[in-house]
Amino acid sequence: MFRSLTIVFIFIFCQEPVLGQKGKSKPNIIVIFCDDLGYGDLSSYGSVWNETPEIDKMVSEGVRFTNFYAGAPVCTPSRAGLLTGCYARRVDLDLNATNFWVLNPVAKKGINPQEKILPEVLKKSGYATAIIGKWHLGDQPEFLPTRHGFDYWFGIPYSNNMEGKNVPPLPLMRNEDVFEQKERKKAFDQSTLTQRYTNEAIKWIDENRKSPFFLYLAHTMPHNPVAARPEFFEKTNNPIEAFGACVAELSWSTGEILNHLKRRKLDKNTLVIFTSDNGGALRRGAHNGILKGAKGKVDEGGIRVPFVARWPGKIPAGSTCHAPASVIDFYETFAALSNTQVDKNAKRDGTDISDYLFNPNMKRKERPYFYWHVGYLRAIRYGNWKIHLTGAFSKEGDTMALFNLQKDPGETTNRAEENPEIVAKLMAMAEQERRALGEFNDYGPEVRRTILVENPKPLVKRK
Repeated sequence: MFRSLTIVFIFIFCQEPVLGQKGKSKPNIIVIFCDDLGYGDLSSYGSVWNETPEIDKMVSEGVRFTNFYAGAPVCTPSRAGLLTGCYARRVDLDLNATNFWVLNPVAKKGINPQEKILPEVLKKSGYATAIIGKWHLGDQPEFLPTRHGFDYWFGIPYSNNMEGKNVPPLPLMRNEDVFEQKERKKAFDQSTLTQRYTNEAIKWIDENRKSPFFLYLAHTMPHNPVAARPEFFEKTNNPIEAFGACVAELSWSTGEILNHLKRRKLDKNTLVIFTSDNGGALRRGAHNGILKGAKGKVDEGGIRVPFVARWPGKIPAGSTCHAPASVIDFYETFAALSNTQVDKNAKRDGTDISDYLFNPNMKRKERPYFYWHVGYLRAIRYGNWKIHLTGAFSKEGDTMALFNLQKDPGETTNRAEENPEIVAKLMAMAEQERRALGEFNDYGPEVRRTILVENPKPLVKRK
């Protein structure tokens, strides 16, 4: 009897570390997602206006991408791309119900309830999930993040400038309840919003640190109206001071998150990503470096964004990756890192880029990137070549434009006439993509249409 108990005890004792190690093999994942932060708005990406020391330190400890793309050049479709692993066109979120480019308050449209988005996938592997910040994928009950795999939400349902005539004041949400909302069509004080998001994130991390967790920290800033606490106005020489202050506070926030992970001894098992939902709005104070264009355009300045990833002991410190990649790749990447199976019947456009993080300099097979905007396929990148397509919303009237982005990232010299074979190859890719997804109100067979709510109601605080 004693011998049997001893054998059982030894078996359990030996198994425990193995189980513990297996649990730790699933990394915590944090995505810090800024709103309207431009390619050239960080000092590690060449800014001479904005001070971002905490993010610069993150760059020195991780990998910086130079050819990273948002899901679209505006808010809603870019966020749809991140959470679904698809171009927004494929999941019917490239247009709102009235064919505008983002969802407005009291929207009939939103994320498809049938679509299995990223937090739902990770929950299958035991992840705790939270979104802190801006959602912008529908403000009706069917579309809220807590109905789509997020355990917790603290933030706003759409952009921070979406209030005014016939629209309720901006609501601050906790899960599905409005808990803060000013009267007389004026938002609550947004100058402390970055700080509040940061505090909520740290608190949530502490409450969920014993299980693997996925935190989507979707900052409101530096989207207009920009706002920051007074002390950050001293940390910028941006001509539009409030924008620079926002960027400085976003850097502070990132440092707070990273420092807290280290204090809690979580940093070596946590992948932290910092990026933006689209290019910067130049007239608001943003800068897109040498790239042409801005938010709302499919020039590189509208859709190429900063991207930094840090994971001590896994990602080589101070490295750079020049391979094209996108937020649409997060879905497959996080599934692979967490050893989670995804539904292969639902076609996705992204791919697993985990090896980009661990082996940044490895040569990779070329793959296309499609620039969808307002219902139309407007451009394609394949390798170093990018073509702007003719037709609706074309770049230069009906003139096709081809650029070598490696030699000409500012898209200054049209190389279409001297490279007819490249033009033909990219046009064939465009035709195939259009056949699959259609354009504008002509939906292709691969589009997964979402639902429309008949009588949407505004989000208002309960009396």
